[in-house]
Amino acid sequence: MKKALESAGVSNIRQHQSTLIAEIAIAFPVTIALWLGIYYFMPPPDGMEEPLARLVFALKCCCFAILFCFLTGIEAVAHERLRSPAIDPLSGYETRRLTINLRYLQHTLEQLVLFVPGLFALAFYCDNGHSMRAVLATTVVWIATRFAFWIGYHYGSQHRAIGAPGMMQSMLVLLYVCARIGYEIAGPAGAIAPLIAFGCVEAVLVRATRPVSA
Repeated sequence: MKKALESAGVSNIRQHQSTLIAEIAIAFPVTIALWLGIYYFMPPPDGMEEPLARLVFALKCCCFAILFCFLTGIEAVAHERLRSPAIDPLSGYETRRLTINLRYLQHTLEQLVLFVPGLFALAFYCDNGHSMRAVLATTVVWIATRFAFWIGYHYGSQHRAIGAPGMMQSMLVLLYVCARIGYEIAGPAGAIAPLIAFGCVEAVLVRATRPVSA
């Protein structure tokens, strides 16, 4: 009986993983196409020659991202609490929808910690309005993938993977700006060092978080 339950559990996990991988494989090309479409077809913003102007532009982008992706999540939770026994947070009442919205909020807060500093640094390292389109494209993609994550989560936890490219984008932006910082400090070796260090940490995490056999 125990072996049958374990086998069913493994099968369920593998099915879940297959869905995650399939949706990520679909979402990545769409996300890349969206990013490139914005970068190459949107008109460049004017007056982006000065670093301060670029940082202000990044701040404006962050405001839109927080408004549409974080404040909306807060509102979704607030409206449901107002109309249900969950108005008392200590009552223990929590619907599936409320649980998903709370987890979306937590996840979005975590993603904002990656997105915001990366976007500011990316704007700082852009040279002009043409390159600043990367900041706009990154913002639009991040917002779109947050909504994809949120909507997918409500259809099923495995469908949240459709928003994974947003996290990957934030990671790539941070790696890029850290490489630029490293280059300023120590040239090519300084640019490569943080990439190698992060790769090593990632490899350790993959190994350390493997399931332990019973």
